[in-house]
Amino acid sequence: MAGMNRIDAPIKNRVRVILLNAALGPLDYRVPEGMTVLPGSIVMAPLGPRKVPGVVWDADSFPVDEIDAKKLRPLLELRDVPPLSAPLRRLIEWTARYYFASPASVLRMVLSSGAAFADNRPITEYRLNGNAPARMTPQREQALEKLADVQGTVSELAFRADVSIAVIRGLEKAGALDSSQASPFADIARPDPDFAKVDLSDNQNTVSETLIQAVQDSVFQPYLLDGVTGSGKTEVYFEAVAEALRQDKQTLVLLPEIALTEPFLDRFKARFGTEPVAWHSGLKQSDRKRNWRALADGDAKVVVGARSALFLPYKNLGLIIVDEAHEVSFKQEDGVRYHARDVAVMRGLYEKIPIVLASATPAIESRHQVEQGNYELLELPARFGAATLPEIQALDLTQDIPARGSWLAPTLINALEENLGKGEQSLLFLNRRGFAPLTLCRTCGHRINCPNCTAWMVEHRLTKRLACHHCGHVMPQPEKCPECSDEDSLVACGPGVERICDEVKMLFPQARTAIVTSDTIWSPAKAGEFVAQMEAGAIDIVVGTQLVTKGYHFPNLTLVGVVDADIGLEGGDLRAAERSFQQISQVAGRAGRAEKPGHVYVQTRMPGAAVIQALIKGDRDGFYDAETESRRAAAAPPFSRLAAVIVSSEDNAEAIEAARLIGQTAPKIEGFAVYGPAPAPLAMLRGRHRHRLLIHAHRSVELQDIMHEWLEKLEWPRAVRVGVDVDPYSFV
Repeated sequence: MAGMNRIDAPIKNRVRVILLNAALGPLDYRVPEGMTVLPGSIVMAPLGPRKVPGVVWDADSFPVDEIDAKKLRPLLELRDVPPLSAPLRRLIEWTARYYFASPASVLRMVLSSGAAFADNRPITEYRLNGNAPARMTPQREQALEKLADVQGTVSELAFRADVSIAVIRGLEKAGALDSSQASPFADIARPDPDFAKVDLSDNQNTVSETLIQAVQDSVFQPYLLDGVTGSGKTEVYFEAVAEALRQDKQTLVLLPEIALTEPFLDRFKARFGTEPVAWHSGLKQSDRKRNWRALADGDAKVVVGARSALFLPYKNLGLIIVDEAHEVSFKQEDGVRYHARDVAVMRGLYEKIPIVLASATPAIESRHQVEQGNYELLELPARFGAATLPEIQALDLTQDIPARGSWLAPTLINALEENLGKGEQSLLFLNRRGFAPLTLCRTCGHRINCPNCTAWMVEHRLTKRLACHHCGHVMPQPEKCPECSDEDSLVACGPGVERICDEVKMLFPQARTAIVTSDTIWSPAKAGEFVAQMEAGAIDIVVGTQLVTKGYHFPNLTLVGVVDADIGLEGGDLRAAERSFQQISQVAGRAGRAEKPGHVYVQTRMPGAAVIQALIKGDRDGFYDAETESRRAAAAPPFSRLAAVIVSSEDNAEAIEAARLIGQTAPKIEGFAVYGPAPAPLAMLRGRHRHRLLIHAHRSVELQDIMHEWLEKLEWPRAVRVGVDVDPYSFV
């Protein structure tokens, strides 16, 4: 932990720099006369003929071969931004080693906004002006549809509309876009800790006082805030945020979904008088630069964002909150494969501050940390005020059989009709986007697959397209079978949310419906529109995916129907039962959150499954205890460690050869076992053939040390990619 407790001093002669180039290790440079640099200083350095950004690093963190000082090239420029702090530099080093990533790859997340290298020149942004171009193309139509009320740079608009930059430039030339200048920096409003008075229950007061004291003490302590849905977890940890504001400290609140940001911002504004600073992929470039600089300077006191907000360079961080901490989406599956919940705990350790993991259905790993004495448990076992937990009832689809061509059981249909009659809102949950997961030819049996992946193309009838949910490939719905050329032979198999919504419209033509998925709620603004419609009573029945399972509070939503509770139990995922329990518990928690009682129907063909029985009986602790013991007996996480090695190449033979090399050279160490290689369940992704190895290790084994020593001495062709996924959540 080099440099953890020392005060960074200026470096006079030579410095070690990590450049934002993952292919390079640290390089030494000369400090020119008159330039004063510290560890963490952001600089521009020469690399061949280019000028490359980088960060000055502690020389003892990454040893390199010493080069004669006379041969060192001088740094070109010192950027006028605060240096990265020692705790953040230690976090970058830990993340890189733990998750088998280059320090430059992690550092790129810290400096992702470009604000560290930006000047004060205004940014040109564009938005639609209502003028339709004289010549219309499908791409222009798509852009006009998706960019309503959106403002951003050309590249941002192209990304948001899923079209090329040339399409946006063409709209600009055609007079369909107006331009304006936006400043990269602006004043940030400061939240008022005493803006609104909050009435808490005795239990909520007890928990909030513990968190307030933790902020005052400024010591590292992880807390698991375990509260049932509707118990007021947000209001409780807001009291800790208020205390951090009184002490002029910064707070980071991590949310699992971008769609949760807008409703959260509204709740925050009601409590503190102004919105916090947001950080997520939906921000405009100018907002990202402004917010990055504000938090680096210490002007932004509260930051709410997605997992990437974890690596921002806060000046005086005093509290971290991970909301919905059980969520799988906190695990990054591309690039640096880190888990934001676990890295957040490590940042709390390095910053010496408290961290709160809030959840109604905590992960077994978090519960285990409580049992080990590493986390402190804080509980909110009851809903706030007069609200009560909803009644949950299983519908056995082998007995309560849907009509032919229908996916909803008669009992659920009757409940929907009754709820409509009472003027109350209903939610139907199915974690499957689109209209149908498979398009099949009834003449020859051909299944339409993605050309780049071993995956079916999903029909999206609203957009009249087939889409791959793995690589993003999109194609028009074919009029005839690509295999046998038979017309009118293609049929949609299985239900997605669009199909369920069509069934609802047929059953209840008078009902006002809404589909809520990442296809329809792709930004905080869209989420805000949905929330406003629900609160205004403009929607009767919502049909949605996991996007609606958390974070929302609709007092008039009293009925929840889980269309297919068995989806999550299929496959070989070791967390399948836990995920299903969490997801259904969360979506059930949307019902009856105010004075009106709620009711939940769970459609299943396995009513006797342990997950379903635990949900019906409300036996959360019994389910978790049984699932934990099952993991213990199987020596599965958290009672062991797992890591995956994923080998891919456009040439399958090359990928197989590299995977075999890795498997054949695996170390023979007690408590360390390597399984495979074998073709990955998703054997092709984005045109690359994939093979996997799985590593299982005892908790006492130094997994990272062994794997680094094993893999770093191997060589494979340049076209082969080898990735390591530590603590994997995906096994495809």
